[in-house]
Amino acid sequence: MMTTAQTENLNIAAMDYMPSPREIKARLPLSDKAAHTVLAGRQALCDILDHRDPRLFVVVGPCSIHDPEAGMDYARRLKALADQVSDVLLLVMRVYFEKPRTSVGWKGFINDPHLDDTFRIDEGMAKARHFLMDINELGLPTATEALDPIAPQYYGDLIAWTAIGARTAESQTHREMSSGLSTPVGFKNGTDGGLSVAINAILSAGSPHSFLGIGNDGQSVILRTRGNRYGHLVLRGGNGQPNYDTVSVTLAEQALDKAGIPRNIVVDCSHANSSKNPELQPLVMKDVMHQIREGNRSIVGLMVESFLEAGNQPLTADRSQLRYGCSITDACVDWPTTEAMIRNGAEILRAYPRSAG
Repeated sequence: MMTTAQTENLNIAAMDYMPSPREIKARLPLSDKAAHTVLAGRQALCDILDHRDPRLFVVVGPCSIHDPEAGMDYARRLKALADQVSDVLLLVMRVYFEKPRTSVGWKGFINDPHLDDTFRIDEGMAKARHFLMDINELGLPTATEALDPIAPQYYGDLIAWTAIGARTAESQTHREMSSGLSTPVGFKNGTDGGLSVAINAILSAGSPHSFLGIGNDGQSVILRTRGNRYGHLVLRGGNGQPNYDTVSVTLAEQALDKAGIPRNIVVDCSHANSSKNPELQPLVMKDVMHQIREGNRSIVGLMVESFLEAGNQPLTADRSQLRYGCSITDACVDWPTTEAMIRNGAEILRAYPRSAG
């Protein structure tokens, strides 16, 4: 007679205990100040997407978080800069804890917080929530990429803006998840540069869905969503070609019009738009700001990969040799370059103000 042990979990080596979302939140409760930052950030983003707020939002920060100390150093600098440009720009810190991989590699701070393949996801989740709390306590809203469909239950209450990446925008799981997220969601165009995947994702996420998930106590539940009306398009280039130029933006506007989706476009200055060369990100932003100066109203936001130090570094066996404030995933522009990009953008918006409506 066959037994269950012979038919299931054949490739599972172990099942380790994972605290429930309620346990993690009880250990690290949301403060009033952090909650205010989250709600104010979300409302400002929604107002921008509804064209009630003429400001541009900029999702800016490291490709990924691997060192919370350096991350907080960056956050403090960004908060000071955000206050100085808040009349024309809404700065949102990019806080990415999960990294999609083409094959293998470091999967991010939640998955492997010690950078040593010990995969203490339980520790990584708590540390990630703690880090997000610290940033929101500064008064700086945060953005992340939603990759694991369970993770938002642990820290989604601390996020103001969410991205769905080019590799996952086609996934039904991520479209359903997005329909229930409490934040505006930016869907990136496909890695081939095509817009149809992202547009279909926006339409899908805007509709109600019912699907399997987990509740606050970690039990399986049927999640029934209302649909998220704040899905929008992120242009990140594709197939080695950029798509932030005037012609590409116009074609994107036409595609959104045809689908009956509001003209809300975010330009990712990194990835294929900069040929993965961080030194080209300022040029991308300069071109986009020129379009805005010439009257474009559909571009509502930008994304910039930025850290304290320029470039990136390999994740070597000797962790003590890692350079402080330098990415271990995609290469970034350094802080002085970031500050110059933001200040130059603010000057253009002040000289050529946009109106609401």
